[in-house]
Amino acid sequence: MRAGERRAPSAGRGIDNEVVMMNPAEFANIAALEETFWWFRGMRRILFRLLDPLDAERRPRLVLEAGCGTGYFSRELEQRYGWQMVPLDLAAEGLNYGKRLGVKRMVQGDIAAMPFAEASFDAVVSMDVLVHFPRGQEDRPFGELVRVLRPGGLLVVRVSALDILRSRHSQFAQERQRFTKGRLLELAARHRLRVLRCTYLNSLLMGVALAKFRLYEPFLSSPPESGVRPVAPWLDQLLFRALVMEEKWLGANRNFPLGQSLLLLADKPASHASQPLRG
Repeated sequence: MRAGERRAPSAGRGIDNEVVMMNPAEFANIAALEETFWWFRGMRRILFRLLDPLDAERRPRLVLEAGCGTGYFSRELEQRYGWQMVPLDLAAEGLNYGKRLGVKRMVQGDIAAMPFAEASFDAVVSMDVLVHFPRGQEDRPFGELVRVLRPGGLLVVRVSALDILRSRHSQFAQERQRFTKGRLLELAARHRLRVLRCTYLNSLLMGVALAKFRLYEPFLSSPPESGVRPVAPWLDQLLFRALVMEEKWLGANRNFPLGQSLLLLADKPASHASQPLRG
């Protein structure tokens, strides 16, 4: 498959010409713990629980991961579902880790100006990428996700949620915005998508997160640092079990009213027309 005709830029830039990407220093932390860390394991379980029935129904073949990081999740999706993954990321640091993992078909490119033709993919996945764009600039990359998705195709987007949960980790990773469910649904509506489901995630630990981010971290007044760090095995397992409980709740088709992350499942109607947005 030739997935595109447009040339990838060497760097991604926002509307004000700012380079938009995650802190490159975070890739080493992710690569070291992506397989074993409680948050990654738990979030994969939740996503697989929600994607399993959609895969059985739709059987996508060619799937883009826009903002793939190390490529680890693309490899997991390909192994689980047999999808032909095309992992794209702006950062050479992440792509280099992917190459060491043996991830195939990796592409360097800007999510806001992707080097693929319109309607190239049966599904598009993007995990925690839109949050690296300044607030008000999310329409451009989101529009690209929709543009390269074929009519009838599936879009899976996860973002960080709620400004009150911004943390030292958010600053370290260069997260520039967080979403509410209303804002994410408005974004989908502006791009004429049909929403299948939108729910908060990582909800059961929200009280702990609030105490840590709004009380403990301000008290310490320490500089930004990554939250992707090893914890004691007993604590890792305890935190993981909270996400397993969420997986079961969400798998029963029940949503959470608040949480630290948001997940959007949507599709592109067959009648979707690529045209400038009004308003």
